[in-house]
Amino acid sequence: MFRFDRKKTKGSVTGVGTKGLVFRALSVWILIMAVETVHGIVRRLFLEPLTGDIRARQIGVLIGTLLIYSVTYLTIRWLRASQIVHLVAIGCIWVVLTILFEIGLGRLAGLSWDRILSDYDPRSGGLMPFGLIFMFLAPWLTAKQRRIV
Repeated sequence: MFRFDRKKTKGSVTGVGTKGLVFRALSVWILIMAVETVHGIVRRLFLEPLTGDIRARQIGVLIGTLLIYSVTYLTIRWLRASQIVHLVAIGCIWVVLTILFEIGLGRLAGLSWDRILSDYDPRSGGLMPFGLIFMFLAPWLTAKQRRIV
């Protein structure tokens, strides 16, 4: 898949093994999903009764992007992805896994396909595509801000 060397320069890892990178990317994604799950529960309990379902989901996407950014910012050095190709791969992995997770969880919760897909349709108020774009960019954005790339 990718070819990496294990050379260290000035105490930072310039190359990482594929298995280690994938393991760390999956670990951070699981952390993001845990944080987002708690966020979703809080949103349903406290925000939805005040604003209604659609507006709560829209606000939830905005809050979710802040949570994703925060988790990514705090874990980006641990990920040890120092090349843009690694950061793009991590973003792609996170987005694909998140879509599968959201669809799977929605179906397990008994939601219809129409209800699940409405989150992905901006014409009906769904902002999830924007959240996923942000999730894709989050590894690169935080690495850039923390001067890793």
